[in-house]
Amino acid sequence: MSTPETPVVRTERIGSALLITLDRPEARNAVNAAVAAQLAAALDELEADPALRAGVLTGEGGAFSAGMDLKAALRGESPEVEGRGFGGLTESEPAKPLIAAVEGFAMGGGFELALACDLIVAAEDARFGLPEVKRGLIAAGGGVIRLPKRVPHHLAMELLLTGEPVDGRRAGELGLANRVTGSGQAVAEALRLAERLAENAPLALATVKRVVRAADGAPDAEAFAFQREQMKTLMASADVREGMTAFAERRPARWTGR
Repeated sequence: MSTPETPVVRTERIGSALLITLDRPEARNAVNAAVAAQLAAALDELEADPALRAGVLTGEGGAFSAGMDLKAALRGESPEVEGRGFGGLTESEPAKPLIAAVEGFAMGGGFELALACDLIVAAEDARFGLPEVKRGLIAAGGGVIRLPKRVPHHLAMELLLTGEPVDGRRAGELGLANRVTGSGQAVAEALRLAERLAENAPLALATVKRVVRAADGAPDAEAFAFQREQMKTLMASADVREGMTAFAERRPARWTGR
């Protein structure tokens, strides 16, 4: 049985990206208290280092995550982190882009971790599902809330009410995955995508995320008011001046995140 001290989440810096790997392959990377705490710490590492521009979340051993560790839950362990939700992620609001690289199973809470990311890269044989209703539960880690915002209503309801999974190829057709790759290629493609994001201004990326979150479900007038306030801060930044100068001088921008 893992404890909060057992390494069950690994981090590796690859270029300007932080690769975050759930590392309980014997349990298909199911989320217990230790995984949740260590994933939250990995996200803190991503946020704290200005040299890191994006994160890639994946799982070890050919599976993304089987979701909540039911055996641990029966022992009284919580797979949540206070204020951050399931896995220390689903109710958090990281400023930096986060990409899910999904191989194998992303079931239940595993699917919800992927839905909490900004982008999803899926292997064609990955499996996405929210089977909670088969166990008398609902997908309360963000599945019921987020999935109907990602795909058409009736398709979301089919997945939520039947609990049946779809593969990576179908996830791409539904618009759930930004990229669909061959088996074993999801992490490499996600890292390439992270490097593309890193070419852009970090303050602008963070502002995009804040405005998208604030505008979700808000009346247009409120959303535009929030955006105006964000733009005031952004326009006063060194990154905006650098972006305009680099364009005028026909050279790559050198972002400082200030």
